[in-house]
Formats: sequence, C-alpha cells, structure tokens
Amino acid sequence: MKEVRLAIFDWDGTLMDSVGRIVACVAGAARDCGEPVPTAIETHQIIGLSLEVGIPQLFTLAPGGERANALIARYRHHYVHDGTPSPLFAGASALLHHWHGQGIALAVATGKSRRGLDRVLDDTGLRPLFAATRGADEANSKPDPLMLTQILDELGLAAHQAVMIGDSIHDMAMAEALGMPRIGVSWGVHDKRRLQAHDPLAVVDTMDELKRLLG
Repeated sequence: MKEVRLAIFDWDGTLMDSVGRIVACVAGAARDCGEPVPTAIETHQIIGLSLEVGIPQLFTLAPGGERANALIARYRHHYVHDGTPSPLFAGASALLHHWHGQGIALAVATGKSRRGLDRVLDDTGLRPLFAATRGADEANSKPDPLMLTQILDELGLAAHQAVMIGDSIHDMAMAEALGMPRIGVSWGVHDKRRLQAHDPLAVVDTMDELKRLLG
C-alpha cells in the first residue's frame, strides 16, 4: 500500500448511509408507475449501477423504454423530496480529512448522476477534499472501468498507484478489470463473501480499520 497515492471512493453505501433512502425511492417510483415494488434485498443488487442500467435490470424492462424512463423520472423526483435520513457514516468525514491531510489524493466514482453527486458534495461540505469526481452520466455504468480510467488520466496516475474503496461487487469488479488494488467495506449493500470473490486487499468492518490500511 506504500505506492498508493490516490483513494477512490464509491459514495452510496460507502461514505453515505443512503441505502435506505434509495430503497424507499425505488419503492415510491414503482408505486407511482404501477410496477411491483421490489424488496429491499432486490434493490440492493442494483445500487452502484447507473439508473439507466439498474432500473431496467431491477424491473426486467427494456433499457431506454417508456416504462423504464418513467420509473427513472419518478425515482429522481422521490430522491429530491424523500425525507429518509442519509447522513455520512460515522467516521467518514474524519477519515477523508485525515487522508487529505496526509497528502493522499481523494476521488469519487459513483453511480449517481453529476447533478446528484454535486448536490451531496455541497450538502456535506466535502467537495474541496476531492481532486476528481465522476458520476455515472459522465462515463459508462459500473462495472465498466471507464470512470476509473478517466480519473487516473485526469490526475496522471497509474492503476497501481490508486485504490478503489466500495461496498458493492460493482465497485470491486471495475477496479479488478484494471488491476487496481481494491478494498471492500462490509457496511453497505453486499456481504463479505461476495466482495471477497473479487480478490480485494481486504474487506473492512469499520472506518478505523480502513484508516489503518493507508495510515
């Protein structure tokens, strides 16, 4: 880990405890559109993917079709207006400030749109800490590694100089595709067994464990 100069974070389920809000908004969109309401576990499987990929997959619909687009529009409406709390995970802000202070560059690679990402960066006050950020509408959806490639190119770094940190198999898979080191976190949507299938450096249970890996 001594070569790591950049830590790239997923957002939902990794830095922000927003999984409950996402589940509620998917359920609201389904009800609005007259579709069967997915279970929380079913919704967990598409968190991290772009809406344009995840919603059709979740509801078994044609991507780009009228029904899928209606669900996406209602999801976005609910996400803006839903009152389900979505705070940063305990210790997340302190970890980011610590690594930033240690000279480790920070980035975000998320399934959120640019508009959604900008909103949470401003709401949390964390925007100044990140050297680069990418939303799903600026690249291909995870697990395609394009957003990671874009971040590396922007910052002039190689894959072995970065580490991807996330709570989903989609995060692990996109880093694995580039041969980028990766760390799973167990407090999000996918369990340790599924994360470990992608050969991460570690799967951690706490922010303190994560902090110790890079110092």
